[in-house]
Amino acid sequence: MSSFHRQAGTCEIITSAPRLAEVAALLSRQTEIAVDMEMDSLHHYREKVCLVQVSTREQSWLIDPLALTSLEPLAAPLADPDIIVVMHGSDYDIRSLHRDYGITVTNLFDTMIAARFLGITEFGLAALLKARFGIELDKKYQKADWSKRPLTREMCAYASADTSDLLALYDQLRNELEEKDRMHWLEEEGRLVCQARVTEKDGPLFIYCKGAGKLRGHSLAVLEELLQLRDQQAELLDRPPFKVLSADTLIDVAENRPQTLHELSFFKGMTPGQLQRHGSGMLSAIERGMATAENRLPRFPRTVKKEILERVKERLKNLKVWREHYSHKLGLDPGVLAPNWLLEAIADTEGASIDELAAIPGMREWQKRLYGENLAHILAMA
Repeated sequence: MSSFHRQAGTCEIITSAPRLAEVAALLSRQTEIAVDMEMDSLHHYREKVCLVQVSTREQSWLIDPLALTSLEPLAAPLADPDIIVVMHGSDYDIRSLHRDYGITVTNLFDTMIAARFLGITEFGLAALLKARFGIELDKKYQKADWSKRPLTREMCAYASADTSDLLALYDQLRNELEEKDRMHWLEEEGRLVCQARVTEKDGPLFIYCKGAGKLRGHSLAVLEELLQLRDQQAELLDRPPFKVLSADTLIDVAENRPQTLHELSFFKGMTPGQLQRHGSGMLSAIERGMATAENRLPRFPRTVKKEILERVKERLKNLKVWREHYSHKLGLDPGVLAPNWLLEAIADTEGASIDELAAIPGMREWQKRLYGENLAHILAMA
């Protein structure tokens, strides 16, 4: 175990702008830095970055955004193309860092993506550190409210452990990727992840509600009214919407439309407390939804699925057989080599040329180079 992992509990917490500037200057002189973040999405209506963990090969720091007015000094080292920023499962952190601070990452090495490109099936950070270094990560604070202050010693140890050994893991995974000539896969994927951004919800809330697609007409109108009520209550209480009322409960209520508090009390998830806090509002929401005029009833947007031609079905079947064989040969999960959406898009192409395959949106350059000719041959035979 590395020395900086053993010292994680005593990691310095950065709470002043001058000290952040000093640490950022030190980071700017590195060739690789490890970064992770903690958010409070499980505890508040509007989530935010609550902690930024950074490690070099010698030191670790916890940067407290809640005590600082700006993280601007971090922008330069994180965006420096000559500094490799090592993260694990970085997509969400990249989005959040840009959303909250306008900070971008340029040269990313994601250890989770690297592990998947090496065919490692247990690719969580805890599993990787245990397998590689015998380090046991305590995940006790995985769902903690990171907006609370002061941070306990145990929380600091938990947070810094997520980056303190990440560079040692990076060294191993990078070497293995290079041995397999897969580093360019990782680099391409990293560039794409660095472009990920948070998109604001647009349109009715039912679009983002799992299970809403089965509702029609007035049931969908009622669900939208219930979701709007839940969202208002969540903002008022500063809680995530799912902690106010569950989506399953709202869908059930929208389908069956109770008319009294007594009827509402029988629905799964409606505790006495929720009934007291939200019952009357829910009944009013049901009335509003039911009063929606026929010509104004919402419709769930549906993608028009083209009738799958027999030729396309046959192509897709052949592609899946090829994928199973080729992924086994490379020691990769089939979904990493070629996800289903890609195989479906390939099967649906009109022709069978490399150029037509190259035009498929979302297909990676490494995929085109690795097996583009194979696919063209399969399609030409179908």
